[in-house]
Amino acid sequence: MNVTTDTPLAAATAVAADIDIAIDWNEAFCSEGANCFRFGLDDAGRAYIGSTLTPGEYVSDSVEALRALISAVKAGAADHLL
Repeated sequence: MNVTTDTPLAAATAVAADIDIAIDWNEAFCSEGANCFRFGLDDAGRAYIGSTLTPGEYVSDSVEALRALISAVKAGAADHLL
């Protein structure tokens, strides 16, 4: 899984941030208040999850990997974080 930001924190993310990626974002999903997330895909078929509060930061991986992550969260794997 890759975490990328427009303001690089390390040399590895600096290389990733220099690449111009065209992400087709879906409409943001918002729960209570301003907790909004968005999902997107690029031309290469990679999937992205980002927050509307920090539009230049996102997590990316294969569609299959993010599908597995979302399924695990829905099944309660992250409930201990709440």
